[in-house]
Amino acid sequence: MRFDIAKSGNGLTYEIRNIVNIANKLQESGMEIYWENIGDPILKGEKLPDWIKETLKEIIEDDATFGYSPTKGVDETREFLAELNNQKEGAQITKEDIIFFNGLGDAIARSYSAIRVDARIIMPEPTYSTHLLAEVLHASFPPNTYRMNPYNNWAPDLNELERKVKSHRSIVGILVINPDNPTGYVYDKETLLKIVEIAKKYDLFLVFDEIYNNMVYNGKETVSLAEIIGDVPGMSMKGISKEVPWPGARCGWIEVYNIKNDEAFERYINAILQQKMAEVCSTTFPQMAIPKILSNPKYQEYLNERLRHYEKLSNIAYNILKDVPYIVVNRTNGAFYMSVVFIEAVLNNKQTLPISNPSVKDYVEKITNEPIENDKRFVYYLLASTGICVVPLTSFFTPLPGFRMTLLEKDVDKFEHTVKTLAEKIVEYVESSK
Repeated sequence: MRFDIAKSGNGLTYEIRNIVNIANKLQESGMEIYWENIGDPILKGEKLPDWIKETLKEIIEDDATFGYSPTKGVDETREFLAELNNQKEGAQITKEDIIFFNGLGDAIARSYSAIRVDARIIMPEPTYSTHLLAEVLHASFPPNTYRMNPYNNWAPDLNELERKVKSHRSIVGILVINPDNPTGYVYDKETLLKIVEIAKKYDLFLVFDEIYNNMVYNGKETVSLAEIIGDVPGMSMKGISKEVPWPGARCGWIEVYNIKNDEAFERYINAILQQKMAEVCSTTFPQMAIPKILSNPKYQEYLNERLRHYEKLSNIAYNILKDVPYIVVNRTNGAFYMSVVFIEAVLNNKQTLPISNPSVKDYVEKITNEPIENDKRFVYYLLASTGICVVPLTSFFTPLPGFRMTLLEKDVDKFEHTVKTLAEKIVEYVESSK
């Protein structure tokens, strides 16, 4: 080309998916892979109950399923979601405050791309890759972050958040992921109210990724953004991919609060909507299913059953890993992820694990011979040695070396065996260079 046409930031990788390329090569050699890299309940064996499948069959009989929906989304569904929100005290909305997208990833991409290039959203560190990539691609610069502290149960550093907001006038909004991905941290109400206070004090808007908001356990409780936002402008990002679960539906939406309280915020939301108009609308079928599934009397018990399973796996993993040397681990209380951090300086580029297959060994040694992050090196050796596929924590934009795993395995015995193997390999790997 006559000049470089790629927008800056294109060198970033989505490691959650990228590691699949490595795992697939190992799978070709006959190795069994334990997929702990991606939050797909269906991939891990989740079976949707018959009543959900029957509901979908009924909906598809309606010819409207095959047509365009309004740009913002199916009217009846948006009315249902607005009413669901308004049952709680807090910010009240109408269907006009809801915009549907083709999955939450689409909502994230469009929401960040509608922001001026010199305006930034400060986000947690580590942070979910889709938010990170969208923020970097919109501005072509690394993001501003506030740290989540693994030595304090992954609680956010609110003093750092306020210092950065105060000193960086380019920051216009604060991102909160609650419950958090990748850490599994659940925000308490007091912490959320402090974040709202910071936003109000410095004239910012709030972005809350709440796709896991109803997936909390181990006795923890949280609140939604609508309940505590007051008169601050903001949006909540939601979807059905994890909670229903129906990730293949690609169906997410944003709920906008206090849009009339700030002209600049209103123009921003209108810019998002203009982008959506160019696409016409989002997929109709899953939108039509939302009221029927979520209002079914069987739905809450189905969700509760899944939460009990995640709670069980959360405690199995924590109890196995908490006494393992060289790492810091916190109990997961929401969503279905657990992040493990290696203690500072225990990893180096000399450590290895035994790999029985010669061709696999040659392949891994080749890719780890290049300069890479030490936790990525561990993840590759773990995968080649055991078939356990996790995600390096540094891929979530943090200097903390570690990895993220899921709590989605339906076979409890298999999960326990996987975590025990993981615990053994952590020690073996770290001590291999001694």
